[in-house]
Amino acid sequence: MEAVKIMPCLDMKNGRVVKGINFVNLKDAGDPVENAAFYEKEGADELAMLDIAATVEDRKTMLEWVKNVSSVIKIPLTVGGGIASLEDIEKVLGAGAHKVSMNSAAVKNPDLVREAARAFGSGKVTVAVDGKRNASMPSGFELVIAGGTKPVGKDAVVWARECQELGAGAILPTSMDGDGTQAGYDLEFTRAISDAVTLPVIASGGAGQLEHFYEGVVKGGAQILLAASVFHFRIFSIRQVKEYLQEKGIKVHL
Repeated sequence: MEAVKIMPCLDMKNGRVVKGINFVNLKDAGDPVENAAFYEKEGADELAMLDIAATVEDRKTMLEWVKNVSSVIKIPLTVGGGIASLEDIEKVLGAGAHKVSMNSAAVKNPDLVREAARAFGSGKVTVAVDGKRNASMPSGFELVIAGGTKPVGKDAVVWARECQELGAGAILPTSMDGDGTQAGYDLEFTRAISDAVTLPVIASGGAGQLEHFYEGVVKGGAQILLAASVFHFRIFSIRQVKEYLQEKGIKVHL
């Protein structure tokens, strides 16, 4: 088994790291450059930076943020938010990101996933799949876009499988029911997606206790564990999480 990776996430708004619950009631969580450098030093395997307002505000990702953050770290940086074309991807990668994460744009134009994988390689393309519980969907989860504000009328798990076929290199499922709640990853949603694809799955949304990270791997089937609140508000250090996982028999890079 490959080592499980820990991926802190910088949710960005107005040049600052923020964190809310279910994407609202945002609190300031510090400077992105300081946070990025701190997390790398702490042993983060990768870093995510999501411009949470880009799609809603109908603008592009702030490249200046990407440049500033990528200049202080060596670990892979995945950037998402407002990425809607090959040109956008080129600019974000040119600003120092290693990978991009697409969500709303991929749903509206699935060909973008295929074209991006062809142009830049599958390893550069992560598709974020946001889901909300909906009993009328075959998997029980409906795909939502625009920061969880717009239901699409499509099954989220079916979409994740389609993304793999289109050439995505990783899937980042987030349950809108769990984001920022610190009540644990939505294991049912994460597992439904990890069972449907052979790609690396990034568990996201709701990690609040050490057990949640373990459950994300064992019950959710995730290879990468993304978290924000617990790291930003220094509830746990990355090393604490890794040591805990190692004690539980999960392979990590310490």
